[in-house]
Amino acid sequence: MDALPRLLRDGYLWRPGRGRLAGLRFTGVRGTDGLQFFYDEKNIRRAGAVPEPILSTLFGHGAVHTLDGDAHRHRKAMFTGLLMPPEAVAGLTVAVMKAWEAERPRWARAEEVVIFDASARVLTRAVTGWAGLDVPHSEIDGLRDDLVSLVDGFGSAGRRHWRARAARYRREKWLANVVSDVRSGALEAPEGSALQIISEHRDADGNFLPERTAAVELLNVLRPTVAICWFVTYAAHALHFWPQHRERLASGDTAFATAFSHEVRRYYPFAPFVGGRAATDTEWRGAPIRRGTTVLPDLYGQNHDEELWPQPQDFRPERFLENPPGAWDLVPQGAGSPETGHRCPGERIVVGVLEALAMRLAASTYDVPAQDLGIRSNRLPARVSSGFAVHNFS
Repeated sequence: MDALPRLLRDGYLWRPGRGRLAGLRFTGVRGTDGLQFFYDEKNIRRAGAVPEPILSTLFGHGAVHTLDGDAHRHRKAMFTGLLMPPEAVAGLTVAVMKAWEAERPRWARAEEVVIFDASARVLTRAVTGWAGLDVPHSEIDGLRDDLVSLVDGFGSAGRRHWRARAARYRREKWLANVVSDVRSGALEAPEGSALQIISEHRDADGNFLPERTAAVELLNVLRPTVAICWFVTYAAHALHFWPQHRERLASGDTAFATAFSHEVRRYYPFAPFVGGRAATDTEWRGAPIRRGTTVLPDLYGQNHDEELWPQPQDFRPERFLENPPGAWDLVPQGAGSPETGHRCPGERIVVGVLEALAMRLAASTYDVPAQDLGIRSNRLPARVSSGFAVHNFS
């Protein structure tokens, strides 16, 4: 029996075993050894492994996520150089906080502020400027909605999915034209910006990326930054249900803010699993895996494994003050090394921005009206149903 109906029914609670998913043979792996097996390139390849619906929404065709071996390492180095240095993390975090402060007067006048939408707008304003893109303020909301759609639509077969496809087509076309202008000299990209570096990047064969591929990789800077709005909304949700953490965050305790950010990313649902294909006939825990089989490590299950996280259903940031996360335990954005493997190179930015915004949220005052604050486990990707609306924000 195909496992797709169970996945659609159970969502994040589905635990991949062995069988067929949408007609494809698959094997689920779990635990630290399963992650180490999956992230070993001798075992798993990415080329041809990402389903077309996800390429046409979340990642984009030709993206770094679809490469293996030297081609992957060469392209990945571009992203690690852009996103991982401390000055890059600090620079984008500062840009986010400036955008947050610029929005506050508007929120103070508004009858209602929806944290999901408001934080997505802040992140869009910040990352476009940081990346070297000149986007008029009148176009920020439209761009925000498209970037959110790229994430929100990958796990749906309905209207959300088609909205995401349309958004990707629209934004790839726009950015391909921007790259063309940079290369022709019609537009000057700021020195050291993502726009300049990606426009001028040469792949392992020494050629410029095709303009559409360069657009895909620019979106792979913009999209995941704006996706931090999922975690910001979860942080507001956590502060509402566990208000005892508010005072410590508001005091500016940065070590606790880091721990709080890790716990938000561990506790709340984001990526359910990732996938690749077996590069050769192999085995895991004594079970045979045939070449070409889709292999699915259970990221959500790993982040809720009670052997790693005592009382995993308790929201307890203190666990990360006692035991900082390692490369193979906390895996909301992949496992292993971001420099050499397939772990997200922007994870440090996610943590840095989330730390800063969690402290700012904790220091803010607002009222939380009655609303649907539920998080459906069978919605991919999950999110707070109401977006977390607040009144009287100051």
